[in-house]
Amino acid sequence: MDMVTMTILDSSMVSICREMGILLMKTSYSTIFNEGLDFTCGLADTNGEMIAVAEFCPAQIGGMPLLMKTCAQEIPFDTLEEGDVILHNDPYRGGLHVPEHTFFKPFYVDGELTGFAVCIGHVAEVGGMVPGAFAGEATEIFHEGLRVPPVKIKKRGQDVEEVWKLLLANVRTPRYNYGDYRAMIGALDLGEQRIGALIRKYGKQVFQETCADLMDYSERRMRSEIAAFPDGRYSFADFVENDGIEEKSYRLQVEIFVQGDELIADYRASSPQARGPINATLGVTMSATYNALLHLTDPSIPKNSGCFRPIRVVAPPGLVVNVDYPGPEVAGNTETHPRLAGIVMGAMAQCIPERVMAAESGTGGNFVFGGYHPDYDEFYACYDLMSGGWGGRAHADGNDAVICINGNCRFNPTEVFETRFPWRVEEFSLVQDSGGAGAHRGGLGFRRTLRAVNAEITASQCTDRHRVQTWSLFGGKGGANGSTLFQRGGSSDWLTAQQAFGKVSSSKYANIRLMPDDRVRITVSGGGGFGDPKERDRALIEEDLREGYISAEGARRDYDFSAAE
Repeated sequence: MDMVTMTILDSSMVSICREMGILLMKTSYSTIFNEGLDFTCGLADTNGEMIAVAEFCPAQIGGMPLLMKTCAQEIPFDTLEEGDVILHNDPYRGGLHVPEHTFFKPFYVDGELTGFAVCIGHVAEVGGMVPGAFAGEATEIFHEGLRVPPVKIKKRGQDVEEVWKLLLANVRTPRYNYGDYRAMIGALDLGEQRIGALIRKYGKQVFQETCADLMDYSERRMRSEIAAFPDGRYSFADFVENDGIEEKSYRLQVEIFVQGDELIADYRASSPQARGPINATLGVTMSATYNALLHLTDPSIPKNSGCFRPIRVVAPPGLVVNVDYPGPEVAGNTETHPRLAGIVMGAMAQCIPERVMAAESGTGGNFVFGGYHPDYDEFYACYDLMSGGWGGRAHADGNDAVICINGNCRFNPTEVFETRFPWRVEEFSLVQDSGGAGAHRGGLGFRRTLRAVNAEITASQCTDRHRVQTWSLFGGKGGANGSTLFQRGGSSDWLTAQQAFGKVSSSKYANIRLMPDDRVRITVSGGGGFGDPKERDRALIEEDLREGYISAEGARRDYDFSAAE
């Protein structure tokens, strides 16, 4: 192994992936890409193993190897030709959830297949029973949008017109989808060009041998990390409050077995799969496990398939952690993934308490909406992510208003929100006292109040933590719950979706109609506290009071602290 060459190639490939992401961001049409950055760009070898990836969505990073391998079962890689582009979004073929579209393109050097440029992105509108994809009342996969098995959207550099027509005929926003698909293909084209130049510089043999060495190196680094953990069995559980269909909670439980330099995550004690859309696919559960362990190990380990080799996931079909066909699953990637990553951390708190954090909000908020925009004379759809608090840690407070652990996504800025969609943003704020008290408090949740203007809006949501509190660690307190409330125009009453629209759940619902001057107030929960609140530094409490993070009443209640002290 030549460490110098390996390090240069690794950093060069990661830079290529970053550049692919920048191109996608700057050329895409939908806010979920150009503002939210809900995508991942990577490179794979000829076996579909991930060899490099940029710092985008962790949910997609961990899911990439399985996606590539399942595609290979239907379109063997040795049948591909230069200029081909494959598209795939089927959750039952290794995918994450229906909105997540995977595009990949083989790259060749001197006529020999050398690897793949890969782009995975959350497409905002995919058809189905609601605009924006998150049908909180879905009871089967067919409610959630158009499933696309691995197909060639381009052959030998030419568009497959029939595939394009089929895709665009099944969505509400064909112009936006067309632009987003072209942006993703453009990212692949750039990746193909850049990696081709890199391989020609170093030679195919050096490139292939170095990529194999790089994955072996990542595996050794991860094994070394796991070997340093105390051997044992560690268990933890959390609950999703409901599935939008039935008013009951669902258990997520993991048993972690640390054995030498290997780790097994066993989810067999989790609840049977739900009728509603909170189910996770196997790819989601694997990705969530990898995600948590990447947070708990050395961040300098190169991110590729090698670092996943020492980790095994046990999740039999028919459970909420491995949905069986034709169950719905759209919220599995945004709600269940972060909760699974959270319970892995909760279990590992018994093993490596200095590395974990208490529970974070564990929800993407997932407020989706669409309708006809009179200003632009076309239909629009939006997937809006909301951020909550992260959990307190051994040496620091949790971060405030950060997207949950499965994504590195950003807010839709108010200016963009108001110009692209018929809303006015009336409030955009942190939620005082929402972080769980502790020696290190949880991060604050987030609130946004929207007023509909100009046009009727159809809205849906898949979120959680309205009833189940973020858990704490080592004597801390849980964070405040979230909520979604509605106010009809001319009324002063704020009502839940259950009260206002007769829905089963306040956090998961579909196709409610909001008229001009109706309001919605979405609050995302705060993170859990870490350690006994009595041990919190008095100076930090005073700072929180000055900043408005906690109230005087909260300081007295949670920390037995008076501002007069």
